[in-house]
Amino acid sequence: MVQLIRQLFDNDYDDDGFRTCSVTGLSIHRTAENHVKLFGLTAVIALVIGGIFALTVALTRWELIGLVPEADYYRHLSMHAWNILIFWMVFMEIAILYVGGPIVLGRRLPLTKVAKAGWTIMVASAISINYFMWTASGAEEAPLLTAYVPLNIPTGFYASAILFLVGATVAALPFFVTIWQEKRGAATKTLPLVTFGAFITSIIAVQAILGGIAAFSYAFIWKIGVIETINTGIYRQLYWMVGHGTQQINLLAMITVWYFLTHVVGGAVVVSEKVSRSAFVLYLFFINLGAAHHLMVDPGVSVGWRIFNTSYAFYGAAFASMIHAFAIPAGLEAGRRQRGLGGGLFGWLTSAPWKNPVFSATIFSIILFGFVGGITGVLMGQLQLNMTWHNTFATVGHFHGTVALGTTLAFFGLVFFVIKTMFRKEFISGTLATLVPYFYAGAMGIATLVMMYLGILYGVPRRTSSVVRNIPGTEFSISAAAPLMTIFGIFAVLAILGGVLFVLVAVGSLLLGSRLETGDDGDLRPDGGLEPDGGQPVHAADMRGTFTLCLIFMATFVVLYVLNWFLLTQLWSIGA
Repeated sequence: MVQLIRQLFDNDYDDDGFRTCSVTGLSIHRTAENHVKLFGLTAVIALVIGGIFALTVALTRWELIGLVPEADYYRHLSMHAWNILIFWMVFMEIAILYVGGPIVLGRRLPLTKVAKAGWTIMVASAISINYFMWTASGAEEAPLLTAYVPLNIPTGFYASAILFLVGATVAALPFFVTIWQEKRGAATKTLPLVTFGAFITSIIAVQAILGGIAAFSYAFIWKIGVIETINTGIYRQLYWMVGHGTQQINLLAMITVWYFLTHVVGGAVVVSEKVSRSAFVLYLFFINLGAAHHLMVDPGVSVGWRIFNTSYAFYGAAFASMIHAFAIPAGLEAGRRQRGLGGGLFGWLTSAPWKNPVFSATIFSIILFGFVGGITGVLMGQLQLNMTWHNTFATVGHFHGTVALGTTLAFFGLVFFVIKTMFRKEFISGTLATLVPYFYAGAMGIATLVMMYLGILYGVPRRTSSVVRNIPGTEFSISAAAPLMTIFGIFAVLAILGGVLFVLVAVGSLLLGSRLETGDDGDLRPDGGLEPDGGQPVHAADMRGTFTLCLIFMATFVVLYVLNWFLLTQLWSIGA
């Protein structure tokens, strides 16, 4: 076992600790590569734990089975939410910072002891958070993700949450030092786009982490008696800085991965660096304001505040997303056309390496995040439309559209990429690896759409597991939703099996996959090479395929927008 671990964390480096990546051509230092592996492996472990509880939660919401008693449902939901939404994501995002920083810039990772200290703090606090969630007694004490005061949450849970956020900050410090080293004495030097995206991601993360530390610290000092009372409205506003802010970190990290992987495995180019960078800057100022849609029903905030934060200010972030939605597929189309790969309207896309799981996972992430997670996020973020979404199963569908269909799929692609380029292992089964993105995206996509349908059209609530026959304490019945709940249950289980298949392929490849020889690109390099060989400039390349796709996207957006407003009008008869 020790020998196996040594093999996983060792490659053929020169005397200075560098090697040249056979796919990207980047000069990679041992310190950066090994810490990417460390954080990535830890993230996959968190994914496994969260996936186990995804199964128990799905089999509970699927009331035909009703696996977990109502009193224990929140405990399982907490374990699922923290391990998937927080631990799986954040450990991967630290790894992405190390890729976007020292690896792309060709530097060694500075402050390696600080990086290890951050990892240690994060792991210890993650274990502690899981312990307090699992051992909390009584349904009312289950922390859940939000840990709203004044619920009787264990004091240690708040302390552990603070510690995890501090650990993530410590782990990110080497990235900031890398950026400082790169810019020192060369203030006008432009960072590569992937590094720039990672840097903006880190700033958004700091904003979210500060909000989380403020929220959990406020609750902690109340729990230990330093203050006698706590303002629940203030706590909620502080909490959603991190509660929704973590998704904004996911968003920017995911988009950074999109730019990186579409280039190194699909041959994409950057259509306009200035435009793409401007979109990242727009996120910096506007993206976290979207957290306000969690407070749409709070009486403590004014209507003007709600409208400004979820409409006018939020449009800045939506505009940035529209830029990326055009720039990334346009870069892929331009790059492939420059290489003479595919003619006609969509030949550049149909001729792409769809059997490569790195590529397919990335493209499915782009498509499903945009059409499912992105559009619904804008819709439910509106003050009026939020009334049909808030605290219904549709909300759960939305963040599965963002986190599961978007970020998780992109991270699947990145893990597969790292297995071949950094661990230097071949997949144990190329067929199974190819199947993973299709299986997972298909099953999770259907489960997500059904969740939205159940929430909007049937009013299935978000936080209660027993709803099909009746909502406890009422005479109200939504038994008509039972067939759809069965469809949801079946496809949720299939999606989880897709996640299991990913873990089996990833872990199996690390343990049993054959070693790639030095210089072997593992069939990852794009057709025609990493860079177009001469030919027309990027702005002369035909991008009519991307333009057509964007028109389809906008038409879908308009149809769903009008449909949601129509459904809203059907509510006014209540109480008449």
